[in-house]
Amino acid sequence: MSDTPRDRRRVVVTGLGVVSPVGCNVPAAWKTILSGQSKIGPLVGEAYDKLPCRVAARIDKNEIDLEQCFSKTELKTMAKATAFALITAKEALTAASWSPRIDDEAACQRTGVAVGMGMVDLMDICETNEALQKGYKRVSPFFVPRILPNMPAGQLSIKYGFRGPNHAVSTACATGAHSIGDAYRFIRYGDADVMVCGGAEACISPLAIAGFCRLRALSTAFNDEPTGSSRPFDERRDGFVMGEGSAILVLEELEHAKNRGAPIQGEILGYGLSGDASHLTAPREDGTGALLAMKRALADANLTVADVGYINAHATSTPIGDAIEARSIRTLFGEHSTKVAVSSTKGAHGHLLGAAGNLEALFTVLACQHGLLPPTVNLDHITEDMANIRFVANTSERWDTDRRKIALKNSFGFGGTNACLCIAEYRE
Repeated sequence: MSDTPRDRRRVVVTGLGVVSPVGCNVPAAWKTILSGQSKIGPLVGEAYDKLPCRVAARIDKNEIDLEQCFSKTELKTMAKATAFALITAKEALTAASWSPRIDDEAACQRTGVAVGMGMVDLMDICETNEALQKGYKRVSPFFVPRILPNMPAGQLSIKYGFRGPNHAVSTACATGAHSIGDAYRFIRYGDADVMVCGGAEACISPLAIAGFCRLRALSTAFNDEPTGSSRPFDERRDGFVMGEGSAILVLEELEHAKNRGAPIQGEILGYGLSGDASHLTAPREDGTGALLAMKRALADANLTVADVGYINAHATSTPIGDAIEARSIRTLFGEHSTKVAVSSTKGAHGHLLGAAGNLEALFTVLACQHGLLPPTVNLDHITEDMANIRFVANTSERWDTDRRKIALKNSFGFGGTNACLCIAEYRE
C-alpha cells in the first residue's frame, strides 16, 4: 500500500476495454465515434413487428461471438452482460499490464472490482418461468446467479483472484458512472490500490422494448431510418434507443502505477452525486439534480467552471431530459457555457442503460488524452431552449488549448439518481 496520505492519493486510468455497438475494442470504438457514424439498426423478428419502437444498437455478432469466447458450460453460468464484462476486463487489464498472480497475496488483496448492471435480462426470467411450468427440474441451477446484478463483479473477482473491494452498483442509467466514482473513492481513501470498474448491459428483448415503450421513453419516429433515431439535443428527438455492451476502466493510485511503469491514460479528479427527490422517471424541471452533481464533482476536484473545457452529456435524445440537462449546464456555467464544448455520443451507440456512463467516461478519457472532441450524431437543428451552448455537432473537433484538458461526464438514472465524474488528461 502507498504511504501517500488519503487527501493526496491521486487516481489515474491505466487500462481501458470495450464491447459496444460502435466497436469491440478501444481503437475501433474510438475511430467510429470520431467518424460521426451511427451504428443503430432495425430490430428484426415477429416479436418486434407490432411494437412502437423497432430500432436498437446491438453488438455485431461478426465481431463478438460469445460461443467462440466461452465454453458452453461457462455460458450456462452467466448472463450475456457478464460475458461482455469479462471480455472488456481482459482488454483493460492487458492495456494496464496488470496481471498479478493469484498467489501474490499483497497485489490481489489491494485490487478490487466495481462493476454494475442496470437491468437483468428479462427473457431469462420469462424463459425460466416457462420451464418451471414443465417441471421443477427444468429450472437451471444457475438461474439465480444469472440474474443477480452483482455477478459481473463476482465473476471478475473469481476469475482473476482479486480480493479487494467487491462492489456492484445498480442505479439504473447512472450505474456505470457511479461504479467508476465509487472505485475512485476506494482508491483515494486507501481501500485499494487498483480497481477494475465499469458496467455491463444486455437486456434488449421484446419485453424490455415494450416496457420502455409503455413509459413513452423510446424513439418511435425513425423505425424506417434507424441511424437517425438517436439525436441528442436535436429538435426532432423523440426518445432514446436501447443499446448493449460493456466498458471497463482500470483505475490505479498514481504512485502505484508509476512504480511499476504502467501506461497512464488519464486521471479522475472528482466525483459528485445527487438525488432529484422528485419523480420516478423524469428529472427535476429546474435541473437542480444535475446541477448539484456537477457542482459537487467540481468541488471534489477543487476546480471552477472556468477550468472545464468539455462536457460529455448524459443526453439520451428525450425531449424533456435533454432540455433539462442543457438548462442545468447554462445555470452552472453561466457565461462560460458558450465556451465549454458539449456533446453526447449516444447518437452513435444508443443508450446502454447501466453501461452508458462507463462507456461515455471511456470516450471522455480518450478525448482528454488525444485532444479530440467526439461529436453528437444527428444534431441538425436546436430549439431556443438549447441556445447559448457550444455543441459539437456531427463532426469531431480538435480540442486546442494550452491548459490542461479537463472534462465532466454526466449520468442520470430513473428514480432521480445522478452522478458526475471530473476527468482530465494526466499531467505530473
